[in-house]
Amino acid sequence: MRRYDDEDEAEDDEWDDEQSAFDDDDDDEPTVPCPYCRRDILEDTPRCPYCERYISAEDGGGTTRPTWIVVTALLCLAIAIWCVFTLR
Repeated sequence: MRRYDDEDEAEDDEWDDEQSAFDDDDDDEPTVPCPYCRRDILEDTPRCPYCERYISAEDGGGTTRPTWIVVTALLCLAIAIWCVFTLR
């Protein structure tokens, strides 16, 4: 069985020092909360790395359907309705 001694304590202290130095590096860049998941993200990031949603509409790309898809769907619907009423 291994005992906890001064050597182990020194290793733990070194690890804690490395961790605190690493944590201090994160504070250099400004962060803001994500408007959707409320986690801290970098201020200039276009997309949240946690919830993967775009922060602004400009970054999100096109969420609207192209016009030709809408026109084709409406045309197919009109033809289907016309067939139902004229082929009776």
